[in-house]
Amino acid sequence: MKEKQIMVMIKRPGEAPELDPLFDNDLKAFQEAVGGYIETFTLTPEIVVICNEEGKLKRLPYNVTISREDFVGTIVVAGIKEDEFTSLRAAAVPLVRALLGS
Repeated sequence: MKEKQIMVMIKRPGEAPELDPLFDNDLKAFQEAVGGYIETFTLTPEIVVICNEEGKLKRLPYNVTISREDFVGTIVVAGIKEDEFTSLRAAAVPLVRALLGS
């Protein structure tokens, strides 16, 4: 069953990442957070980055490099199970913070 709200990490360009424990788990919330259509990048079988699909075309500001992939604009890092976004596990938060450079 899909969680209505999930814990995610949000990283805006030039800012430290912040944990949002009550992020609405729906397409509209993800699109608003990244400023457009979403694209996903799987970091691990349980962690996914959600970014703006057209971010590089729109020349959004550089944000961070993770696993040799440059991300621009605001990104959201969430958990994933099968084809659903889920809360980040508490144990994954330190890893995500390290990947985001904080």
